[in-house]
Amino acid sequence: MEKLREKKGFICDMDGVIYHGNILLPGVQEFVNWLYDNHKQFLFLTNSSERTPKELQQKLARMGLEVDESHFYTSALATASFLKNQAPGCSAYVIGAPGLLNALYDAGITVNDVNPDYVVVGETRNYNYESILQAVRLVEKGARLIGTNTDLTGPTESGIAPACRALVAPIELATGKSAYFVGKPNPLMMRTGLRLLGVHSEEAAIIGDRMDTDMVAGVESGLDTALVLSGVTTREEIGQYPYRPRLVLNGVMDIPG
Repeated sequence: MEKLREKKGFICDMDGVIYHGNILLPGVQEFVNWLYDNHKQFLFLTNSSERTPKELQQKLARMGLEVDESHFYTSALATASFLKNQAPGCSAYVIGAPGLLNALYDAGITVNDVNPDYVVVGETRNYNYESILQAVRLVEKGARLIGTNTDLTGPTESGIAPACRALVAPIELATGKSAYFVGKPNPLMMRTGLRLLGVHSEEAAIIGDRMDTDMVAGVESGLDTALVLSGVTTREEIGQYPYRPRLVLNGVMDIPG
């Protein structure tokens, strides 16, 4: 644990680590206070593409947690950056929430439901059969399929809910085309996170609740790894994976010394 506490920078997942839905998890206030008191660099790096950094900052504020907007980076921002670098000025048919649409607009990517360059899928509560039909048609016509992240499920106050990879699956199955996923554990998002953190990977740790995104991202990026059991992964499930987190914690409440 001392090795973890000595790190200069921390990349933290949000869902299942900081909150479930609109409920702040135990010990989060103390953990954030510890980060500030010890002058740690930290970034909330979330695979969710629903909200903008400003909305995430306000969400935490409503729960009584004050964190500056600059401490947030989302898979929506990573996806927009990827598309801007790949094809500046491209267009996309988007199945997603305002956080994703805003990120794409800010990157100069226009929405197009006729002949887009890409079909982009993220989490949304407005997922419906018509939008899936349209996405399938456009991919069949040559649009490239992009998913904001590989999460199959996400934690909520009432249990797990389907996340991006589950929403992309019908389009992949119907078209026979595989999506390219931008969020964790894609090194694109991890490298950007480390750059924003301003800390070398050897001096950073990742704290997350998922073996298939957070922990594998940490292992492959050379970060120290701490899995918290406050999200979707149980202690029993850890053994199903060929890699291990260095630490397994009940939650972030275990970290402040």
